[in-house]
Parts: sequence; structure tokens; C-alpha cells
Amino acid sequence: MAICDMCGNEYPRAMTITIGTDPHSGGVFDSFECAIAALAPHCGHCRCRILGHGLESGNDIFCCAHCAREAGHRGLVDHIGTADGGSGRWRVFDDRHAESVD
Repeated sequence: MAICDMCGNEYPRAMTITIGTDPHSGGVFDSFECAIAALAPHCGHCRCRILGHGLESGNDIFCCAHCAREAGHRGLVDHIGTADGGSGRWRVFDDRHAESVD
């Protein structure tokens, strides 16, 4: 049985996660909870764990465009789908100005 790198639990169905092609990255985990705690990046503004793609600017990663703006990065866009079939993409200029990019 494998031992979780995060919590030390010995578990018969542990998973091995690698990052990219480096076999020495990642680790062995008994749950997604432990894998997320060990591997998910933190937002550069609010420090929450980023479980999706996030938004990147330079070497910084953010959970959303709002946090990117708060950290001084302008022009990043949140990408979400909409019920009306539009892309839901918005270009954000500052805290009061945004435009749809549909």
C-alpha cells in the first residue's frame, strides 16, 4: 500500500500525480483533497486555491480578473459561457469599465 505524501495515510487505492513530464514532480496522494492542498497554486491576490485554469499575467496567477485587477494587472479577461449563446467574454479596463468582446 502507498502512503500519502500530504497526510501520511496508508491507502490501498492511492494515486500518483505528476506535473507535465517530470516523473519527480507531484506525488502520491490518498485523496483529491490532499493532492489539491499540495499542488494547487494560490491566487496572487486573495490566496485561495486555484482549481481551474486561473488567469496568468507574467509570473503571477489569479483566480479571477477581479483579483488580477486588485493586484495591478489590467486587461485580463474572465471567460464564462452564457445562457443566450454568447461567449460571455468581457475585457476589463478598470473597476468601472468593461466591454463585451462578442
